[in-house]
Amino acid sequence: MLSRIAESLFWIGRYVERADDTARILDVHTQRLVEDPWIDEHRACANLLTLMGNPGADGPASQEDADTESVLAALAFDRASPSSIVGALSAARENARGAREVLSAEIWESLNVTHNALPQQRTMARRYGPHSLFRFVRERSAMVFGLADATMSRDESWLFLILGRSLERVDMTSRIISTRVLAGDAAPSWTLVLRSTGAYEPYLRTYRGVVDSSRAAEFLLLDRLFPRSVFAALEQAEACLVELERSTVRDTTRIGVAGEAHRIVGRARTMLEFMSTPELLSQLPTRLEMLQRASSAASAAITHRFFTEQAPQVWVPEEAG
Repeated sequence: MLSRIAESLFWIGRYVERADDTARILDVHTQRLVEDPWIDEHRACANLLTLMGNPGADGPASQEDADTESVLAALAFDRASPSSIVGALSAARENARGAREVLSAEIWESLNVTHNALPQQRTMARRYGPHSLFRFVRERSAMVFGLADATMSRDESWLFLILGRSLERVDMTSRIISTRVLAGDAAPSWTLVLRSTGAYEPYLRTYRGVVDSSRAAEFLLLDRLFPRSVFAALEQAEACLVELERSTVRDTTRIGVAGEAHRIVGRARTMLEFMSTPELLSQLPTRLEMLQRASSAASAAITHRFFTEQAPQVWVPEEAG
């Protein structure tokens, strides 16, 4: 496969997952502000922007300037930023346009329809509230990955798409947990955090009781069967890397693993797998930061290993006609 196409598929997976998870995080954030009038809005918004890397050149200059409007501008509506919902979906569509020969027509049409519907969704969100936008993004993201599951052969194209999704999921699920762990008295409840990841019902079926903070964190980090858990995403990423290395490395390696990305992902997985749960939870902020760094380092290693040796391409969305 051409490295250009492989890179496009990898970033389609990352961008669609990023839009989905950002919508989930913002849905929890806005719902919390509505339900609890005692929350310090400026502090909660500043914490969220810091957690998400304070994207956007036009973001608030200080904690006092941060409010819901500035958060939505930076994380939902900024078309120029791939960290926002609109920017990520636009970038996914642009990457799909460059990889149409390996994507099914249904996936391309789904991404194209989603992109074309964003201006109307953005107008409705600003007029009636953002929750309709968040629901739309979650549904469209699920459709893209559902179509990929149903219409793509399990070849290198599929592996790069799922690899991108898995690494982004590690990073974003870690950030979602961080919204609870690091926000202090402005933090959402664990019930809201579980709902934001679609984990509330699976959690109740697993533990058959009220939501407990330790068990909720354990479920989102370590559960092997829930697909949005950090461990499950790392395991999926590692499986993709094993298959990609097998298809690209001619000689079977006899020492260690074939690639640096596999080494990084494997270390992160084994850290979760073999560390005792009490020890992991006692060091949770540090471990969450390590997982985010591992996701970034693995992405850089994958770029170096599989994609073209040139400056990263900036995908510029089309100007509206």
